[in-house]
Amino acid sequence: MSERNILQLLRHSRYTVVLSGQGLMIESGYPLLRDGAESYEIEQKYGYSYEEMLSSSFYSARKELFFRFYKEVILKAAEIPPGKGFHMLKQLQDHGMIHAIITRRIAGLENRVGCTNVVNLKGTVFDNFCPNCGRHYPIEYMREAKGVPLCEQCLVAIRPKVCLFGEMIDNGLMTRAAEEVEKADALLVLGTNLSTPLCSQMLQYYTGTKLILVTESEHYSDQRADIVVHGRCDDFLEKLVMECEG
Repeated sequence: MSERNILQLLRHSRYTVVLSGQGLMIESGYPLLRDGAESYEIEQKYGYSYEEMLSSSFYSARKELFFRFYKEVILKAAEIPPGKGFHMLKQLQDHGMIHAIITRRIAGLENRVGCTNVVNLKGTVFDNFCPNCGRHYPIEYMREAKGVPLCEQCLVAIRPKVCLFGEMIDNGLMTRAAEEVEKADALLVLGTNLSTPLCSQMLQYYTGTKLILVTESEHYSDQRADIVVHGRCDDFLEKLVMECEG
């Protein structure tokens, strides 16, 4: 199906929700810290895997190494700006084609381009708080802190407001995301396959018949989609914007 026909579907949709996967991040130049070659380099450098270090137990037991890794790897990656695909999402939202975005990524890329009604299921690195007094700290404070970043008031280690490995996603966020998907008559899945945790969690709430999947690689779960487009998400979204404005 052409982008023009897909755009017509979205134009006739009362409520369209996007599930934003890691493909959009990869297209923006983000490294695959957990699954790619970088994961081996992380284990060689720190002596632990990405998943081990970005866990709640590691944060609790080895704060100095946790924050060294967090600042050198997680926050360093977050310096990469949002790519074309995220800017196209913003433009489509401005045209009324997209009404909500749900993601498990923690770099806050959709928010950074100005998208609204974004459900960050696992939080973002831009929100940090003191677990004692609740005071919030910006990402700049975390980057500039020497060693373990401490609350200026309590001298307690600040906590990134992200869902670490070993923790459950906040119930309130899950409920909000489920409600958004339940409202949708069109679901646009970008840069992931339909068996990933994001899709497994959300598709159970979708009852519509316009599930549009855009991903580079073929996957056995593609058959669950109503429309499948194999290719780059950013190019696909740019074509949709051009059709909108043409």
